[in-house]
Amino acid sequence: MSIARSLLYGVANLLHPRMLWLMLWPMLIALAIWGTVAIALWVRVATLIASVLQRWLETAMFFANFNLGDATLIAAHVLLFLVFVPLVYLTALFILGIFGMQAMVDHVARRSFPDLERRRGGGVAGSGWNGLVALFGMLGLGILTLPLWLLPPLWPLIPVAILGWGNQRLLRYDALAEHADPAEMARIFRERRGGLYLLGLQLALLAYVPILGLFAPVIFGLAFIYYLLDALQAARQHD
Repeated sequence: MSIARSLLYGVANLLHPRMLWLMLWPMLIALAIWGTVAIALWVRVATLIASVLQRWLETAMFFANFNLGDATLIAAHVLLFLVFVPLVYLTALFILGIFGMQAMVDHVARRSFPDLERRRGGGVAGSGWNGLVALFGMLGLGILTLPLWLLPPLWPLIPVAILGWGNQRLLRYDALAEHADPAEMARIFRERRGGLYLLGLQLALLAYVPILGLFAPVIFGLAFIYYLLDALQAARQHD
């Protein structure tokens, strides 16, 4: 199953009225939550980060006397932006997963996989546990890689790589929970690991594109569902 075909499916179904509504309200709620936090704390947190960076750089470059105040403040704002964007769309993804993923699964299944048997291998508890694993997994990866974030070639790439993993972890379970049994889910997640990560990575990149980032959660939610239901159907036909 082509990754490009799954993405095209997501884009084509985005204009369905039900999908447009799912695109808007989770993102608006996420923007309202984190926008309020940003208004209240952004300047203070940026100043704090800049002062920490200034001390680190002064310690590392003790042999020279440079005024890096402006540079560290700019770097602090960039770091905050790199954190703010994924916080917004990950919050939208969590909201979408809880309140909208079932509607998206039904939409894709009804239109493209009407004969696919629903074996209901997942549930609310499994979805909640999967979300926690994704959240703490991303947090753990962020902490482990934190020293590398100070290296100029790596700091733009590390958060995208971590978010690529988190995105596929968040979306894959709910995409299959209604139709696959636990053994089928484990098998498909294992066999399609590369494709799932590629989709998650593309979502992480698209989230940073102005305007298009607003559409990303629903486009990729539909793409993940289509990609995984097609994989499930193929696996059953092969068996």
